[in-house]
Amino acid sequence: MKKLLSTFGIFAATFAASSFATSPVVERWQKIEQQADGQTVYFHAWGGSQEINRYIQWAGKELKSRYNVTLNHVKVTDISETTTRLIAEKAAGKNSAGSVDMVWINGENFKSMKDNQLLFGPFVNDLPSWQYVDKSLPVDVDFSEPTDGLEAPWGVGQLVFIHDEETLNNPPRSFSEMLSYAKAFPNRLTYPRPPEFHGTSFIKSLLVEVTNNAPELQQPVTKEVFAHVTQPLWRYLDEFHSVAWRGGKQFPAGTAESVQLLDDGQIDLAVTFNPNAVFSAQSSGNLAESTKAYAMDAGALSNIHFLAIPWNANASAGAQVAINFLLSPEAQSRKGDINIWGDPSVLNSQYLTGTAKNTQQFKSIAEPHPSWQAALEKEWLKRYGN
Repeated sequence: MKKLLSTFGIFAATFAASSFATSPVVERWQKIEQQADGQTVYFHAWGGSQEINRYIQWAGKELKSRYNVTLNHVKVTDISETTTRLIAEKAAGKNSAGSVDMVWINGENFKSMKDNQLLFGPFVNDLPSWQYVDKSLPVDVDFSEPTDGLEAPWGVGQLVFIHDEETLNNPPRSFSEMLSYAKAFPNRLTYPRPPEFHGTSFIKSLLVEVTNNAPELQQPVTKEVFAHVTQPLWRYLDEFHSVAWRGGKQFPAGTAESVQLLDDGQIDLAVTFNPNAVFSAQSSGNLAESTKAYAMDAGALSNIHFLAIPWNANASAGAQVAINFLLSPEAQSRKGDINIWGDPSVLNSQYLTGTAKNTQQFKSIAEPHPSWQAALEKEWLKRYGN
């Protein structure tokens, strides 16, 4: 009770002048915190980054000490694995006591979960920390799909490249220049293997450039449109793979391997979806101090990544408490610290402290409609997967 009184003493004082601090709202959140006490939240999230994993461990310790909520990070390679699990639980009629309490998602996976009615909510507007979120960001749409309060924004992602200035001082500023570089210096460039998230993002960004950001990319894909619009993409990749790392017959498993190959001097560019990842990697000793992140001159493929709760979560109250904490100024400031994770925050900068106030962001390029993702991955695997 002391914990609850302390939390809400601060909360009520901070928001006494706002409509959010009305008694029913405070009482409802108090009830959620009471229900969360002692719960274990199974959080399905990508596990391919040491920096991110360490951050989630820190958040888990804070949630345990403050709210007696246990955060269990279930590391997944691709959140589509979790989507498949939830669809199976739905088909089996498992509408309570589900195996997943919280997911880190966006794009195609959010649309799939939403279309299959796999999500709890709407809950986002009821979070006390929602007050801090920068509403000028596209926090209410996910790859053009309305979020409808079913997922809470967690951070900003942008597809950028990392190079070592000592070995590559003037990196390619477009995919056209990248192909010219690959031909001039064979076996020095590559990208993660789709359907891994970073690999798919690479080919989507490439598709945007080679089609001059065709308006069809913002619409649901059809077979005929796909065949026509993607022709220059496959022509490019056929040329690129012929001079890529290992002859385009093998690809890094993800961004972690991409960064390792860069650090080992095997390739000249690594791919990441965090414009500040280079700083945390340098801090961890995984990249040289001479490495630097940059975006293509046209901009960086950009999106918001989100947190959501399945409809049948066993610990929905604990998940709401966890998400609310992860959206707090304290947690967002730590997440945005360039020496810890460096993930750009979704909060108004006035609420942030330290380096999170000024994390690096580049000019944005919008994601294609989510339906393009599965179509691109399927065709890529058909052409290059064996």
